Amino acid sequence: MKSDITSADRHSRGRGSASRPTSRFLPLRYEALPPDGWEEDEDRPALQTRFFRDAARSIITCNESPDVGFDAGINPYRGCEHGCIYCYARPSHEYLDLSAGLDFESMIFVKEEAPELLREELSRKSWEPRLLGMSGVTDCYQPIERRLQLTRRCLQVLAEARNPVSLITKSGLVTRDLDVLSELHKFGAVRIGISLTTLNGQLARQLEPRAASPERRLAAIRKLAAAGLPVGVNVAPVIPKLTDEEIPSILAAAAEAGATWAGYEFLRLPHGVQELFTEWLERCYPDRCEAVLARLRASRDGHLNDSRFGSRMSGTGPYAELIGGMFRLAARRHGLDRPMPDLTAKHFLRPGDPRQPTLF
Repeated sequence: MKSDITSADRHSRGRGSASRPTSRFLPLRYEALPPDGWEEDEDRPALQTRFFRDAARSIITCNESPDVGFDAGINPYRGCEHGCIYCYARPSHEYLDLSAGLDFESMIFVKEEAPELLREELSRKSWEPRLLGMSGVTDCYQPIERRLQLTRRCLQVLAEARNPVSLITKSGLVTRDLDVLSELHKFGAVRIGISLTTLNGQLARQLEPRAASPERRLAAIRKLAAAGLPVGVNVAPVIPKLTDEEIPSILAAAAEAGATWAGYEFLRLPHGVQELFTEWLERCYPDRCEAVLARLRASRDGHLNDSRFGSRMSGTGPYAELIGGMFRLAARRHGLDRPMPDLTAKHFLRPGDPRQPTLF
C-alpha cells in the first residue's frame, strides 16, 4: 500500500513533496484551509488534505533521546500539513503503510480524544509529573488545529494540572492560546520556541509551503514576548549552501522581536527523506544540488544522515564546526546565548484532586 515517488504534477502544487499518494481511506472530513500568512493565489494545490480518526488509546509517548530535552511528549496529530520537505518525521507515516512524501502532508491522522486521554493519564497515581514536549514529531499548531482545537484543549488540561510543557511550532496560531499559556506561566510551567528556517519568503514557501510565513512567525514571537511569556527561536534546520548564511540575520530579527534564547539544528535526512529532499533540490535549486549534498556528506561522515546521539543535531567536521561557531557568535552578539528557562512541576495538582480548581 506504499506510494511510489513520482515526478511533480499539478496535484503537488503548493506541497513540499512531489510524491503522489496512491492509497485511499474513508476520510473523517475534508478541509481546504489557506496557508498561514500567505496571500491567496491561483496556485492553490489541487490535492485536498484528508483527515482520519486515530483511535489512540494513550497520548503520552516516551523517548530515550538525550538530544531533545524531554523524555515524554504529546502529539495530537500524525502527519503534518505544513509539508516541510526536510521534515525528519516523514518516515513515521511508513509505519501506517503510507509514503513519507505527499501522504505525510495530505493524510493527517487526528487523535480526537487527546484531551480526555491526557486527563486520564495525568490522573493516574503512576504518573510522575515532569516536562512534556509538544510538537516533538509533527506540529501541534498545523492548520487543522484552527478548527479542532485539540492542542488548546490539551493545554487547558495541562494548565489545570500545572504540569510543565515545552512547545515548539512554525505557526502563528500559538498566539490564539495566550490565555492558557499565561496560566501555565504563573506556575513556571511553559516555554515556547518558534522555529525559523529562513527570512526569505520565496525560499520559505518552497521549503515549508503551508507553514506560517517568516513575518508571521516573527510577529508571533513579538506577541508572546509582549505578553511576558518565555519565548525563544530555533534556527532549524540549517541547510548548507541554502540557509546557512542567514544565521546572523535570523537571530538579529528574533532578538528584535523579543526572543530571549536561541538554538539550532543541522539538517538531518533519515531514511526516505534523503530521496525526497534530493528530488526537491533537483526541482527547485538544480544549480546548488550537488554543492548542498556534498556539504551534508562532509558533515555526516560521508553520508546524508547520522542518527548517532550527540552528533545528529549538529553534524561533525570542519564545516559543522564553522556553523556552530557562527551561531554561538551571533547568539552572543544579540543576547540569545542564555539557556532556556527551567520549568518546574512542583505545583502539580492531579486532575480530580478536590483541591483542584476548574479554570476553563
